[in-house]
Amino acid sequence: MCSGRVDMSFVLRAFSKGADGVFIGACHLNECNYITNGNYHALSMVNICRKVMKQIGINPERLRLNFMSGAEASLYVEDVNEFVKEIKTLGPLGKSEGIEANALKMKLETATKLIPYIRLVERERLRIPFETEEEGYKLFNSDAVNRIFNETVVEKLAIGQIISLLQEGPMTTGEIAKGVGLTPSEVSRHLNSSSRQRLVRYDEDQKRYALA
Repeated sequence: MCSGRVDMSFVLRAFSKGADGVFIGACHLNECNYITNGNYHALSMVNICRKVMKQIGINPERLRLNFMSGAEASLYVEDVNEFVKEIKTLGPLGKSEGIEANALKMKLETATKLIPYIRLVERERLRIPFETEEEGYKLFNSDAVNRIFNETVVEKLAIGQIISLLQEGPMTTGEIAKGVGLTPSEVSRHLNSSSRQRLVRYDEDQKRYALA
């Protein structure tokens, strides 16, 4: 299967099913077997997915993309063994990150629901041409891309987590901050935005936020 067909939903599903790491092998750039440049799409997807993972508190090193040809079996074995060692060092998903099982499930579900929107952002604002692997990583770590990602994806991820958390019942700003791993000031900003969108409301009697 072409690496370009590996969707972000596949990666997040693997983590949801208990995988501690995800390794993707792709053809060398400019050597696509299907002449579709799918490996460039894979590199873009991985870079964006790692940003999403970092935002929800999952170590982005748990996702790796390596380039190799079908004739480089020894390289494949070497890369996979190295990745397995790194994942063993990190430990079970969520443990080293300090995320409880229920919170991890909520974070992954929230990110998964947002994938169609993330695809749209990537297609309309982040599909910037690059030639080499180094250029790709440099591009997706640039201030310009980080700004676009923060403006478009970060707030929706945070609000999505808050909405999921409030399904358990009304909570204070501090309780929400602890549940989603953000500071109280960050949560307050997202709550204000959510209130304007009529997604949440402040319950004066309970002195807590609840779903609208």
